Amino acid sequence: MTDQIAVGDRVVLEVGFDAARARLRIVARDGMLQWASELAYGESITGLVTLAGREAGLTRLATVRLGDLAETCDHAHIALRWEAIAADGKLFTALDADLMLAPAGDQVTALALAGAYRPQPGPGGAGLDREIIRGCAATAIGTFLGRVARLVVHPAGTAGHAGRTRET
Repeated sequence: MTDQIAVGDRVVLEVGFDAARARLRIVARDGMLQWASELAYGESITGLVTLAGREAGLTRLATVRLGDLAETCDHAHIALRWEAIAADGKLFTALDADLMLAPAGDQVTALALAGAYRPQPGPGGAGLDREIIRGCAATAIGTFLGRVARLVVHPAGTAGHAGRTRET
């Protein structure tokens, strides 16, 4: 589909794959991917407002859907979907992507996100420049991956975060 924009990013983690996978399982279970998604969207919307105008700032991340962690001996992934809505309640943008972990060496793991970003359907989305959307999507994804990377690499990061408690 031509209305979708391919997006992706990758970071290298200096931690073994088995440890990274175990920590990602904890991060996913404890709701920290939801939290990282909300922060990433909130930070990237500032850039969109600067480039696309004030109305873009009236959007909010309405839905974050996360699939179950799928694991094999040499990779792990979680499907995710972000939906942002405009002030009128209509879909503004959506991201469908996979968050993936794979071994990249002895004590090195790759954390990547690849997916498709869809601007608002119809005339509203047509008015947004694709390069502006791509840049803002790249910012959101980079911010999200950075947060997830910190949570996965640092065991203390898997113990929860401010304002959240772990359910047992």
